Amino acid sequence: MFSKIFGKKEEVNPLENTPSIMGLRIGGSFDVDPLLLRLTESELIVSGCSPTQIIQAAGIVDLDGTWVYRFYTDDEAFLQVIAEGGQNDEHVVDVKLFHFYDTLEIADKAIWDEILSKKIGTPTYELESQTFERVWTSASEYHNPVHMAEKTFDETGESSDTDQFTMLFERPISGNNTESLFISAEEKLEEAGYLSRCLVISTGITLSAAQITIHG
Repeated sequence: MFSKIFGKKEEVNPLENTPSIMGLRIGGSFDVDPLLLRLTESELIVSGCSPTQIIQAAGIVDLDGTWVYRFYTDDEAFLQVIAEGGQNDEHVVDVKLFHFYDTLEIADKAIWDEILSKKIGTPTYELESQTFERVWTSASEYHNPVHMAEKTFDETGESSDTDQFTMLFERPISGNNTESLFISAEEKLEEAGYLSRCLVISTGITLSAAQITIHG
């Protein structure tokens, strides 16, 4: 009542409208089954994965009925959650934990064009002497990259937009598991008015509900 009389504004949580699903949110955290990490890490390209991940940023991609959530952590990683047909927990169809392998700046437009037209969508991709096979199928040998427009929010609630041209690969590892490889050619309009471009390479594993514990 007094706030109305004296015109005091209610405080607004800057993170209120940032991406959230399954209890995952900026400022929260989650644990990955340490047994899973112990059993698979020797086969993975990434090493030294932390079982506890603190979420520092979150992004979302709207693909017309499919939503891709990404929760970026303090371990140079992101948890990717895919929901189909809706944005509630029951619509989640896939959860993967990716770690960043490399980020390559692309200053030359000709190199950028070549990456999009000849490099990303090949049937296989080699990384550290391991062969990953393309997951997304195509009628032709080369698959054009899949465009994703991601809106990403930081810990203050500020957002930025990135155009991503992506492809997913995987290879089998023991226990009927797979290691995933996510390639993303990313383009962003900077405040100074120019486009920055880079190629982001990440590797990851699929998590079941029993292999992740989410802390609000």
